[in-house]
Amino acid sequence: MEAYCMKCKQKREMKDVKQVTMKNGKPAKEGLCSVCGTKMFKIGG
Repeated sequence: MEAYCMKCKQKREMKDVKQVTMKNGKPAKEGLCSVCGTKMFKIGG
């Protein structure tokens, strides 16, 4: 899955992706940048 990395300032592949639910009940995905290891977040199912 791809998401935007704030540290690399580019779209990167996410690793260790897990499904999470935000406070408002909407689904999201959370993982780590495959290049720099920064935490990444993508809203949506």
